[in-house]
Amino acid sequence: MPPFLPAGHEDHVLALPLDVTNPEQIRNAVDHTIEKFKRIDVLVNNAGIGYFSSVEESVEEETRKMFEINFWGLMHITNTVLPYMRSQKSGHIINFSSIGGLTSFPTLGYYHATKYAVEGISESLAQELAPFNIYVTLMEPSSFRTEWGGRSSAKTETSIPELKESIVGHMLQGIQLGAGQEAGDPVKAAEAVIKVVETTKPPLRLLLGQQAYDAATYKFNNMLASIEQWKETTINADYK
Repeated sequence: MPPFLPAGHEDHVLALPLDVTNPEQIRNAVDHTIEKFKRIDVLVNNAGIGYFSSVEESVEEETRKMFEINFWGLMHITNTVLPYMRSQKSGHIINFSSIGGLTSFPTLGYYHATKYAVEGISESLAQELAPFNIYVTLMEPSSFRTEWGGRSSAKTETSIPELKESIVGHMLQGIQLGAGQEAGDPVKAAEAVIKVVETTKPPLRLLLGQQAYDAATYKFNNMLASIEQWKETTINADYK
């Protein structure tokens, strides 16, 4: 039993094996949860891995594996839980995206692709589930002190000389040196999840960390400026 669990509350926890790429384990975990607790109020989709490489040198097998976990795994367990949430007409799905689901950096192209996919489908899902009193919230953390940049990630070393001497090589080196020094506190992230779940009007998105806030505001301020700069060309694309 986990050491943080107060004595006398053992019945409040059910620990089960769950590989999000294994449909049988997903079905088994959901069935046993319903059998024990009769309902599922909150689903936190937190499974994910990283992959560091230039887009050009990325290995397809590695990128497909990442999509299976970061996107399809999230969707498989969500779709398995949804019938129960709809029947009880309540629920909250927490999908861990990333600041990398809003803005992109070199050497993380395929990782960003998985998180952009999570962002897009979560927006659609939130609209589809609103009539059933089911909320969807995207958590968008920056770099947190977890194993994401270590054992939970793969990396392809650059072998193209021009890339090795460019921002690609510098980024790959910087990521390795920065592992274990991330500014984000996982405990505070967990507290933020609890706060969102307990509020009556949860947000669709919640940035986590100063770096996430800075990167998002920079991205969208620049995007808005570009939209306004090209407004006339944009509008003139319609039939008159």
